[in-house]
Amino acid sequence: MLAGVLPHGSIPKVLSEDPENYAFTMSAAPAAAKTWKTLLFEGNTCGQTAERIGQLLGTMIAGSWNSPRFESVFGDQTVFYQLRIDPYYRTTAARHPDLAPCFDRLIQVSSGRRVSLVHGDWSPKNFLVSGADVMLIDFEVIHFGDPSFDSAFLLNHLLLKSYRLPRWREDFRKLALQFWGTLLTSLPPECDWFERATIQHLGCLLLARIDGKSPAEYITEHELKESLRRVARKLIVQPPSTVAEVFEC
Repeated sequence: MLAGVLPHGSIPKVLSEDPENYAFTMSAAPAAAKTWKTLLFEGNTCGQTAERIGQLLGTMIAGSWNSPRFESVFGDQTVFYQLRIDPYYRTTAARHPDLAPCFDRLIQVSSGRRVSLVHGDWSPKNFLVSGADVMLIDFEVIHFGDPSFDSAFLLNHLLLKSYRLPRWREDFRKLALQFWGTLLTSLPPECDWFERATIQHLGCLLLARIDGKSPAEYITEHELKESLRRVARKLIVQPPSTVAEVFEC
């Protein structure tokens, strides 16, 4: 279904299906392609890739916006709750009881915001980069819901890496703003709530990658974890007005 929405080559192409055996074949990215996560850890902070990923997200949101067709197929959020809400938000809220009302409020508001497709794992590891080309993979938790979760998910990864690799912090800040700026130009006009919702998710996701069931594997030092907890708690309790302010901290 996304083949009719996203640019050619930006997702694998289904080549054949064998429903009886629960099998299918699909195209692959070029053999030399690397995940964006790998490139970022190598210090390759190409702004063109960030803009491309922002464009892809904006196009997916706009192309499925308030679509009864997409909602009828992807309206079930069970897997999203099993793999994201419970291990990320509910687990973290249980470990930070004073913040539980904030998490509960976000879950409630976000669950009622069913406006477009949500990939659910809009992470650097799920973009295969080959030159100027970017291929999106891993649709395990895709559903129809709140797309600000995806924007926050990507920004959270860039924020985590900016703390893990402080020598490239300014580069990660620029990437975040390039991604964000490109995304905003592709969104439907009814998205006046999008930045506020993204920041709300971002604070909770940042804390979840420290104290949830799926902590970021490259954040290991105690002092770094404590520093990120402080940043996350401030984002949750006193959220800034803009995404740009998040990356000024």
